Amino acid sequence: MAKFFIERPIFAWVIAIFIMVVGAVSITQLPVAQYPAVAPPTIQISAAYPGATAQTLENSVLSVIEREMNGATGLAYMETTSQANGTGSITLSFEPGTDVDMAQVDVQNRLARATPRLPAVVTQQGVRVEKSASNFLLFAMLSSDNPAVTIDQLNDYAARNVLPELQRLPGVGSVTQFGSEQAMRVWVDPAKLKGFNLSLDQVNAAIRAQNAQVSAGNLGDLPNIVGQTVTAPIVVQGQMSSIEQFGDIVLRANTDGSSVRLKDVARIELGAQTYATSARFNGKPAVGLGVQLTPTANALATATAVKKRLGELQQFFPQGVSYAVPYDSSTFITVSIEKVVNTLLEAIALVFLVMFLFLQNWRYTIIPTIVVPIALLGTFGALLAMGFSINVLTMFGMVLVIGIVVDDAIVVVENVERIMNEEGLPPLEATRKAMGQISGAVIGITVVLISVFLPLAFFAGSVGNIYRQFSAVMAVSIAFSAFMALSLTPALCATLLKPVEAGHHLEKKGFFGWFNRVFKRTTKGYESFMSRMLRRSGRMMIIYALLVAVVGLVYTRLPTSFLPNEDQGYIIANVQLPAGAAQERTQAALESVEGFMLAQPEVASIVTVAGFSFSGQGQNAGLAFVMLKDWSERHGAEHSAQAVAGRAFGALMGVRDAFIFALSPPPIPELGNATGFTFRLQDRGGKGQAALLGARNQLLGMASQSKVLAGVRPDGMEDAPQMQIDIDRNKANALGVGFDSISSALSSALGSSYINDFPNQGRLQRVVVQADAESRMQPEQILALPVLNNKGQVVPMSTFASTRWITGPMQTTRYNGYPAMKIAGDAAPGLSTGDAMAEMEKLAAQLPEGFGYEWTGQSREEKLAGSQAMILYAFSILAVFLCLAALYESWSIPFAVLLVVPLGVLGVVLGTLGRGLSNDVYFQIGLVTIIGLSAKNAILIIEFAKDLQAEGKSVFDAALEAAHLRFRPIIMTSMAFTLGVMPLFIATGASSASQRAIGTGVVGGMITGTVFAVIFVPVFFVLVRGFFKGSKRQQELNAKQAHQHREEPDHA
Repeated sequence: MAKFFIERPIFAWVIAIFIMVVGAVSITQLPVAQYPAVAPPTIQISAAYPGATAQTLENSVLSVIEREMNGATGLAYMETTSQANGTGSITLSFEPGTDVDMAQVDVQNRLARATPRLPAVVTQQGVRVEKSASNFLLFAMLSSDNPAVTIDQLNDYAARNVLPELQRLPGVGSVTQFGSEQAMRVWVDPAKLKGFNLSLDQVNAAIRAQNAQVSAGNLGDLPNIVGQTVTAPIVVQGQMSSIEQFGDIVLRANTDGSSVRLKDVARIELGAQTYATSARFNGKPAVGLGVQLTPTANALATATAVKKRLGELQQFFPQGVSYAVPYDSSTFITVSIEKVVNTLLEAIALVFLVMFLFLQNWRYTIIPTIVVPIALLGTFGALLAMGFSINVLTMFGMVLVIGIVVDDAIVVVENVERIMNEEGLPPLEATRKAMGQISGAVIGITVVLISVFLPLAFFAGSVGNIYRQFSAVMAVSIAFSAFMALSLTPALCATLLKPVEAGHHLEKKGFFGWFNRVFKRTTKGYESFMSRMLRRSGRMMIIYALLVAVVGLVYTRLPTSFLPNEDQGYIIANVQLPAGAAQERTQAALESVEGFMLAQPEVASIVTVAGFSFSGQGQNAGLAFVMLKDWSERHGAEHSAQAVAGRAFGALMGVRDAFIFALSPPPIPELGNATGFTFRLQDRGGKGQAALLGARNQLLGMASQSKVLAGVRPDGMEDAPQMQIDIDRNKANALGVGFDSISSALSSALGSSYINDFPNQGRLQRVVVQADAESRMQPEQILALPVLNNKGQVVPMSTFASTRWITGPMQTTRYNGYPAMKIAGDAAPGLSTGDAMAEMEKLAAQLPEGFGYEWTGQSREEKLAGSQAMILYAFSILAVFLCLAALYESWSIPFAVLLVVPLGVLGVVLGTLGRGLSNDVYFQIGLVTIIGLSAKNAILIIEFAKDLQAEGKSVFDAALEAAHLRFRPIIMTSMAFTLGVMPLFIATGASSASQRAIGTGVVGGMITGTVFAVIFVPVFFVLVRGFFKGSKRQQELNAKQAHQHREEPDHA
C-alpha cells in the first residue's frame, strides 16, 4: 500500500483533502453538550389531590399508579414521592439506550389502566406525564419596576404569554413556573354562612349550576318549515366572566322576593391559582421559570433558543417588565469546551516542538504535523456518523490522541531520516526501504491500540456511555493516523525531503549540535548499560516482580469515586425549616441567605424559591441558586465554588430557625443534586412508617459515630405535627349529617375546591372556593364550620367532632414499590465515595430484619462502574494479547510485550495517589490508554529484534541492536505524547478537575512506562525467546519476513 502511494503522491493528497472537508462540515452539524446522555432516561408522572395528606395521596393515588407501572419495558428503577401539600410524583428511570418516546407511550397506556381507580378530584386536576431531565437547564426571571404591574399580574402574564412560547421550543422538556396564573378565588366566611343558615355544599352547588356553558343550538335549524328564510346561532351567556357577575350568584331566593347572593357570604377576587411557590431575584419578588430539557436535547442549542425567544418576546412585555437569565448551566459547557479546544491547540504546538528538537529540520517536522488535523477532522466526521456529540469527553479523547496520532508518522519519518543519514540513499529509495522495514510495526501498533480501546465501547449503563465516547474517538483517530502513515506520510517523505550525505546529522552546530552529541552519548551509555543488564536477567526479573507488587499495593490503596467534582460556576443552597414552619419563616431564612451571598465577592446574583426544594415541597422548604462570577475573576482555591459553599455552610449555621445546606453541584446533574452518595432505606417486611423511621434514626446514629462518613443526613421532609379531626359517626347520624357533607365541607373550606372554569381574556381559568384565611387558622375555627343536615338545618362541626395533635409524615417516599427513607451523605475528608458506600452497607447490615437498602442516581452508577473496572482491564489486555499473537504468528512473543503493561500502570497509580486524586472513570480511561501505549513501545523494539534474530543474530545481539535502533523514536514519541497531555496535567479554571484527573494518570504512566520499557523490554525478549524457541515453521516464517523487509527497496 505504501509503495502505491509513494508512486502517486497526488492521490494521497486527494484522500486527505476529502477527509478534511467531510470533517469540517461535520463540526458545524455536531450537537454540543457537556457530557453525553449519561443519565438514564426518566419519565415523570405528577398528580395533585388538593387538601390530601402525604399518606392519603400515596395510598389512594400514587401506589395505585405505581402498581400498574411495574414491568414497564426497560424500567430500571422508580421512586414515588408524595408531599403533604397534596402534590406527588412518580419518577420512572429507564435503562440507558431506551427509546424515551416508546417508553412514554407505554407509561401513558399503563396510566390509562389505573385512571378509573383514582379519586374524581385527582382526574379533574389532571395527571401529567412528562419526559424531561430532572435538573434545571436555566432559570429565566421576569421582574417589574412598574408599580401598576403586581407580581400576581406578572405571573398571569408569564403563564399566558411566555410559558407556552418556551414550551414550544425544540429541546425543552418542561417549564416550571414558580408562581401561578390567576383564578377566580371565592373566599367564604363560615360565620356569615351560619347566619344565613347555608353550608359550603350549597355554595359549591350554586356556582356549579349558575356558571355553566349553555349550548342552545340554532334558530331556524333543520328540519325547518316551508318559508323559513333566516337561520342564526343562539347565544346564552351561561358562563360568568367578572367578579360582579360571580357576586350576584343566587344562593337562596326567599318567597318574599329577597335573596342571599354569593357576595353576601364571601369575598371574591382575581387571585393566584395556587400560593405554593414564589420566587425572588437578587432580593426582589420575581416570576421564576425553570426550564428542563428533554432527555435527548442539545443543552447549548436549547439554552441559546430560549434566550433568543425571550429577547423576541421582550418588545411585547408590559411597560417596566424586564427579563434576566441569571442561572444558566450551559455557560459551563461553553467554557469547558473552549478550554479543551485551547488545550488541543497547545498540545499540537508542544508536539511540534518535540519533533523539531529531534528531527532538527522543518521539512521532517511538518510531515507528522500535517497528519494531526487530518486525523482529528476525520474523527469529527465519524462522530457525526455514529450519532455522538462534541462534549468534554470526546474533546479529551482528541487531546489524548494527538500524541498517539503523530507517533505513526514520527516512526516513518524518523526511519526514513535514519536510512538517508546512515546509508546516503536518495529520499525515494530511503522511503521505500524504510516502509519495507516498518509497515509491519505501524500496522501492529494500530491493531493493538485499537484493540485496547474497543472493549470500552461494549460497556453497559451510563459509565459505558462515557467510555464509548473515548473509545470511538481513540479508535477512529488511530485508524486514520495509521492510514495516513501508510499513504500520505511516505508520499510526502518521497517528495518533500532533500537528499543528504551519510553521517551528516552529527555535523550540526549550536544548540542542535550539542543536543545530538548529548543524545548520542546517552544512547551509547544506554547500550552499554543494557548489555550488562541482559546478562543479569534473573536479577532484573526480581526487580520487576517488586515493581508489580508495588502496583498491586498502591492500586488497592487508591480511593474510588465516579467523577471528579467540578467548579461549575454556581452553587445551590437547600433551605429546610423545622416541620410545620409557615412560609413567612421560610421567607425570612431565604432573606438571610440572600444577604450573606450578595455580600460575597465571588457572587454575581442569586435566585431564591420559597415552597420548593430538592428535599420536597411545602411551606417550610426553600431553594437558592447562587451564580458566581466568571472563573477568570476567581483565581485560587479560596474562591472556588466549593470554598464559597463551605464558607456559606459555616456562616449560615447561625440562622437559628433553619437548616441551610450549601453545596457544589455534582459533575453530572441528571444523576442527583449533590455530591456524595444517595441511599434508600427500604421497609421490605411491611413493618410500617414508625418502624421505618426508627430504623432510619438508628442508621443515622451509627453513621454519626463512623470515621468514614461525613454529613450523613435525611434527604427529605421530616415528620411534623398534624391535627387529626375525630368524627363521632353515631352522633353525626343522630343529627342527620351525612359523611359526604362533612367531607365536602372540610375539603372545600381547608383544601379548596376547584368547581369549574370561567373565561378570562380569551383563556379558561379556574373557579376555586375556600374558607377565608381568618376563619381557618385555629383548631376551634375549624370545629365551627357549618354543615347542613337532612332537615336543612346548619349544624356546627363541634357537635359531632373533636381535634387532637398527632405526628405524621410531611412527605412519604417509595422506592421500587417499597416504603423508603432517603438518606444522603459524603465521605470523610481524604476518603472516597466508594469507601463511604461500603461503610453504609456495613451499617445497614446491623439493622433489624425486614429492612433492606438500594442505591440510586449517581451512587447506583458508581456501583455498576466499580464492578466493571476489572473486567475492562482484563478485556483490554486480552485483546492486545490476541492481536499480537495473530500478528507475530506466535504465542510467546506477545508475553514479552504484555509484561511491560504493569510498568506503565505503576506511573498511573503513583501519579494519581501523589496528587490525592481517586480511582474514577477518568483514571480508568487513562489506565487503558497507558496499557496500549506501553505495548506500543514494546512492539517497536520487539518487531526489530525478531527480524534481527531471524537474520541469524543471537537472541542477545538481536535484543541489544533493536534496543539501540529504536531508542530514539521511543524517546521521541513518548516525549511528544507526554508534552501533548501536559496542558491537561496543569489545567486550571473551568473543568480543570476532569482535565487534571485524566492528565495526571497518563503523564505518570507514560514516564514510568517509557523509562522502564527501554530497560525491561530487551530483557523480556531475551527471556521469552530463551524459553520458547518457536517451532521450525515459525522460524522459517520469521526469516522470510526479515528477508522481505530488507530486500523490498531493491526490487522497487
